[in-house]
Amino acid sequence: MRRPLDLAMLQAVLLDMDGTLVDSDACVERAWSTWAAQYGVDEAAALAIAHGSPSQLTVRRLLPQLGEPAVTLAAQRQIALQYDDLSDVTAAPGAHDLLATLERLALPWAVVTSADDRLAKARLQAAGIEPPMLLTYEDVRAGKPDPEGYLQAAARLRADPAACLVVEDSEPGLAAGRAAGMPTAALRGLDGDLRLAHLGQLADLLRRAQR
Repeated sequence: MRRPLDLAMLQAVLLDMDGTLVDSDACVERAWSTWAAQYGVDEAAALAIAHGSPSQLTVRRLLPQLGEPAVTLAAQRQIALQYDDLSDVTAAPGAHDLLATLERLALPWAVVTSADDRLAKARLQAAGIEPPMLLTYEDVRAGKPDPEGYLQAAARLRADPAACLVVEDSEPGLAAGRAAGMPTAALRGLDGDLRLAHLGQLADLLRRAQR
């Protein structure tokens, strides 16, 4: 059952990066397509689960026969393909409007991503976004759909998890938010406590809630 959501009571907004705050779909998919060809994995199968989870978890699902050292190497190769591919990375529609609104409302926010630190900083810089707090895959023991990243962000912001809005564009990310006990806002037609067409819609809802 969808929970009632009072945006006026929010203490923080926690945003995913790829596909949510940053439009990086094309470079993510190019990297996975190249990687799939190199590792003999069906491209469509890789692209179907490429978004939302850390590369290591996705590689483990695609190549369950590999031992853990081989999975780590394959995941490192996949990430390496993404580092320098920033040509068409931009801020997602409505992203700058939302971030300006959070600033005006003095509402704390953070980015919680399945990317590693190097990739996250490169993409955020390419999109012209400087988060006040960034948690990457390297900051947690378990990536999405595990809730650790979101719970850690709430703790660092000294915010009640139940008053932190998680904004996501993938099922693993939304599952992580729900497991953290946080309300969710979902993009791409996915189901959350809020359904968003774009981030500008959330900016408008927050402005209305604070009037």
